[in-house]
Amino acid sequence: MKVKQLQNIAFSLGLIIKIQVRETIGLCFFKIVIAEQTDNIVKIWGEMKGWTYLNKKGIQLDTLRILSNSPPFVSELIWASTMAWAIEMKVSKKARLLAIYDTEGYSKKLVRYFKIIGFKVVKEVGSSPIDLFLRLIWGGAGTLMKGDCCYVLNKIEKKISLIERV
Repeated sequence: MKVKQLQNIAFSLGLIIKIQVRETIGLCFFKIVIAEQTDNIVKIWGEMKGWTYLNKKGIQLDTLRILSNSPPFVSELIWASTMAWAIEMKVSKKARLLAIYDTEGYSKKLVRYFKIIGFKVVKEVGSSPIDLFLRLIWGGAGTLMKGDCCYVLNKIEKKISLIERV
């Protein structure tokens, strides 16, 4: 599925997908937003922020925010848009993220959620000196996870196909 197709699906649900990109020092920083616009009022329901690796072979997902009262399919649209954009525009094949240790129960829920989407646990990032660099990148400890962009997109497409039937 392509970004343009996803934008059309979002539009059919009364939503818009906006992608902001800023390149600096060989890095590409991105923000993908799912929003609803009524007159001159924009309500952001979900957003994903991250950047590409220096070698452009993957993306680093830094922030995912989806409001709890968001309309149906916002989560699926944010994930699909992120993966489709990474594949189309940046030829990225891999994505990685850190499920930050906030509260013990919430961190476990995040890991379970990311596994369902298609990510796999790589390692626990803790207080070891080996983990210092990763802790600096994300600003904390957590569960490092990696995913294949095409695999994640294919899993999400199955859910999005439900929208097209509605």
